[in-house]
Amino acid sequence: MASVNPPWAARRLPLFPPSTDVRNGALFIAGRSLASLADEYGTPLYIYDRAALDLVVEEYVSALRAYAPGAARITYAGKAFLCKAVAAWTKQHNLTVDCTGEGEIGVAVAGGVLRENILVHGVNKSQADLAQAFEHAGTIVVDQLTELRNIQALAASSQFPTPNLWLRLLPGVAVSTHHAYTQTGQHDSKFGMTRDEILKAAAFCREHALPLVGIHFHQGSNFRDPEPLLPAIDLALDLVKQIGLGGEWHFCPGGGWGAAYHEDELPRPAVDEYAREIAEAVIEGCHTRGLTLPTLHLEPGRSLVARAGVAVYRIGAIKRRGDKIWVLTDGGMADNPRFALYGARYSCLPVAGLNRAGAAAVSIAGPYCESGDMILEDLQMPELAEGELIAIPTSGAYHLSMSSNYNGARRPATVWLEAESVSLIQRRETVEDLLRRDL
Repeated sequence: MASVNPPWAARRLPLFPPSTDVRNGALFIAGRSLASLADEYGTPLYIYDRAALDLVVEEYVSALRAYAPGAARITYAGKAFLCKAVAAWTKQHNLTVDCTGEGEIGVAVAGGVLRENILVHGVNKSQADLAQAFEHAGTIVVDQLTELRNIQALAASSQFPTPNLWLRLLPGVAVSTHHAYTQTGQHDSKFGMTRDEILKAAAFCREHALPLVGIHFHQGSNFRDPEPLLPAIDLALDLVKQIGLGGEWHFCPGGGWGAAYHEDELPRPAVDEYAREIAEAVIEGCHTRGLTLPTLHLEPGRSLVARAGVAVYRIGAIKRRGDKIWVLTDGGMADNPRFALYGARYSCLPVAGLNRAGAAAVSIAGPYCESGDMILEDLQMPELAEGELIAIPTSGAYHLSMSSNYNGARRPATVWLEAESVSLIQRRETVEDLLRRDL
């Protein structure tokens, strides 16, 4: 990665994909000029660098090879960002794809993901979700007892084989995240089953000969300390012992490992540390309880895909209100609602003129009719001009998948960079797209 001045700009470059380069003060990714891409495809524009995705997968594969002596698998979180091109990429790496409901299942299938690599989550799966899971998925993670009864009914009537079943445990322990909305493991969470409910679910599976083969839990998203996972692993392994899982069984202590969104959050949370602590806890816990080692599944979540994505916006107007400087762009909460939802913190670089000195703290906001329509606030930037392009790093996860048509916004184009080539993988929405559902 190229060197650049001033120092605040240099500190932000590691937030971008590793292939990012600075040439004559302008940003390039995978050998492509961001300014040229914006001119060709328009803005807002989302750019994904395949090399960045490949690199993180290799980090996880290497860590699991080093620390997990048994079988191990990596699950890609479809909810982070899923389209046919990404689904096809997961197939090339033989990743499991976590799908929530029939929509994500449909995208995974269209992208060529194999049945055995589709895993279905969901806190309140509909009959249609379950029917699609029976047709296309290898595993269903059961979230509650009502769902299990619906699965049993489908098993008796479906022409498709019953997928393997994992039970989702509510461990009663949350990880530390920056907002309560990204925590899922606490006692009052809507997700998963209590210990007593797990025991009832296991008994139901035995009674109806359902293929129960695994236990899963998830405690939160974008965390950096794996320590709170350890008591939850112990609780889950106690249940595995009690319900008598054996043979070839599966264990997933969730995921959601963190990503660095702002230079103050660097260095990135270490994949090696995360995988090592989990693997060691599972190995020791199984040894202590006399359990055979399971196939260990990790769900890296945003840590796989966030850094690979960059959002490019064009500045439309700049307003000064007292000491506050507003930089207004053509994108915002319609393509990235994370600031509006839970105050997510971001950084930014200008696409050109990176060697300018920083001038003032600015707040960057979008064009939509909400005060919460912001991308970031109070970030040191050089003096910017209307019409200029800016780039927001770490934009690969939970932007496009959470995007909307608020205020008639059209979802942006998405391009895929690979070995200095570029492919349009999602076209920009049109007004005709907005009208397509109307009768």
